[in-house]
Amino acid sequence: MLSRVADSIYWLTRYVERAENVARFVEVNLNLLLDSSSATTQWEPIVLTTGDLPLFRDRYGEATAENVIRFLTFDADYPNSILSCLRIARENARSVRDVISSEMWQQVNSFYLMVMDVAQSGHLSDLTTILKFFEEVKLHSHLFAGVMDATMTHNEGWHFGQIGRLIERADKTARILDVKYYILLPSPKDVGSTLDELQWMALLKSASAYEMYRKQGAHRISPMAVAEFLILDREFPRSVRSCIMRAERSLHHITGTPVGNWRIPVERSLGRLRSDLDYITIEEIIQQGLHEFLDDLQSRMNEVGDKIFTTFFSLETVA
Repeated sequence: MLSRVADSIYWLTRYVERAENVARFVEVNLNLLLDSSSATTQWEPIVLTTGDLPLFRDRYGEATAENVIRFLTFDADYPNSILSCLRIARENARSVRDVISSEMWQQVNSFYLMVMDVAQSGHLSDLTTILKFFEEVKLHSHLFAGVMDATMTHNEGWHFGQIGRLIERADKTARILDVKYYILLPSPKDVGSTLDELQWMALLKSASAYEMYRKQGAHRISPMAVAEFLILDREFPRSVRSCIMRAERSLHHITGTPVGNWRIPVERSLGRLRSDLDYITIEEIIQQGLHEFLDDLQSRMNEVGDKIFTTFFSLETVA
């Protein structure tokens, strides 16, 4: 019983978070369009960082703004589109309606219906309307997280939900940073230019990090400082390190093992990742290569996700 409930809540929160972060992916380019009408936007890197570029090319061909936005937002046959994520989240919520609060069900259901209404109406005709829609997506996701925290008992099920949300968020923050790497690939001459700074600002805004980055005293947009903030900051809730720290605390709450002790494989994988983020410096990351570091980070977070499944949700008997 616990395995079924925990599995459903884990994927419920993970897919709601994924829907929000897909909106953030697209906002990287949309914010750049707003900040500089002369900036050349590239849409293929957005799909490339999702890992689904071959599928996109088979279905849509050219990576135009319209094609990429439709693929990532409303494509019902693409499992990671916003619409598909919310359909999966809604079905997981439906399967555990007797465990989650009625407010949680109402929020995820209204979230899904909102996106479905927009998908059927096709009312995304201009940049302002598209941005407003993505703001609604983020707001609905935040409302769901707030309702869950305020109305669900903070028991094992809640902690599984936290882990799902935080692992997904850390992964997508890393991928949003990777978008910047791929956008610069065709034009390394732009590094350090005004366009380069505008792109970093657009990235910060898409991660809801621009104001907090500024308020920590960073008055200049420095690529190294932005990467350090989004990867290593302990207190910003969307940074990779902050997400991993909180996910580890929830994991140890579930297993009963004190933080710092690693009794089972998933604790060791998550603990090593958190420990590495505690001690690595941004200079070491840049020396290694930002893209290479982020690629390895995503692989390690995927490994954590796989071990969560085999440890808690797999129906196979562990010898």
